[in-house]
Amino acid sequence: MNGLINYVSCGVLWLGLLAKAPALLRHRHDPYLRSICAVLALAGLAFLLGAPPVIAYVNDTSGVPNLAAPLTYASITAYGAAAQVLIVHWRGGPGVRATARRWIAAYACVVLGIAAMFALGDAPVERRTDLDTYYATTPFIAEMIVLYLCGHLAATAVTMVSSLRWARRVDGWLRASLLTLGVGTLCNTGYSVSRLAAVVARWSGADWSELVTVVSPAAAGAGALLTVVGIVIPLIGPRLADRRRARRAYARLAPLERELDGILTRRALRLPRPRCASPATLLIWRQTSIHNGLGHLDAHFDRPLYDRVRAQALRETADPELADATAWATVIATAVREEPDRVLPADPDRLPGPPPDPSTLLRIADALAVRPPPGTPRAHGTLTRAGQG
Repeated sequence: MNGLINYVSCGVLWLGLLAKAPALLRHRHDPYLRSICAVLALAGLAFLLGAPPVIAYVNDTSGVPNLAAPLTYASITAYGAAAQVLIVHWRGGPGVRATARRWIAAYACVVLGIAAMFALGDAPVERRTDLDTYYATTPFIAEMIVLYLCGHLAATAVTMVSSLRWARRVDGWLRASLLTLGVGTLCNTGYSVSRLAAVVARWSGADWSELVTVVSPAAAGAGALLTVVGIVIPLIGPRLADRRRARRAYARLAPLERELDGILTRRALRLPRPRCASPATLLIWRQTSIHNGLGHLDAHFDRPLYDRVRAQALRETADPELADATAWATVIATAVREEPDRVLPADPDRLPGPPPDPSTLLRIADALAVRPPPGTPRAHGTLTRAGQG
């Protein structure tokens, strides 16, 4: 594998960072966005620095055996602090900046402690994958290892508890984001716990190096993926929901457009269909075509017919909105059939076109979807009976 998990995790995290970069450039003074980008950037850096080939490169280039270790530990510590600051800004409330500054100051001290312990200790043998257990009993280096693991564990545990506790009080995309982030930080907690367990085992003479070389990288990789998903959900989730709503509305309006198809084609009222368009653009195109058709038919809408059908539908359903939609469906269908033959006389009380709001058009389209073709008998069809009244 030789660092494959590290590279994949780093790539996933930095792809998430790339997705947030445009928003950060537009709102560079937003502390919430800065916190998100800091989490993604620092977590990705920690994975990159922890890859064995990168460890070898840093050590060889610097000439200091195991220099990559404190750099990696410092980035892991900074990531833990950034995750907690993100939760602080996410929740908001009074004293946000002061709380964030306290977390930053506390973990800055941890980073300084890591640097001091490495400078005081002696780690002459390069260890690319198992430094934690190899030097678990070496003075100062052991303290450095325990310091970064405890700092990381504290940050991830607090972040996990905060995320899951807050998720119980919210819903929607924010709840999904917090739950995902909470599970991701739980995996990151597994990273620290497995390494601490291996270090403690080393103190008692046991060798649990596989916890460091196998278990903890897998936990960290899963945590990275879930962290990115949890952070990106509030950005992507609403957009996906909007696209789904647009697709559904586009499909629901199809019966109304089909009813107007002859008018739209004969009078050249339909705009060219956009190519490679988003669902929202297609919805606007269909709505525009429908409005053009209804505008052309405006002089053919029969108010007495509308009133009869609406009264009949209201008696059957006791639903004013459904009655309006049913009446409009009948009036529109009738106007489409009679448009070439007649124009209703001018009438100051003539029936204007249906309201242009999307919800009204959707209800009319739904009513048309269940209306039988003209002349087809229907056992309980309000449209057929009332239209013949």
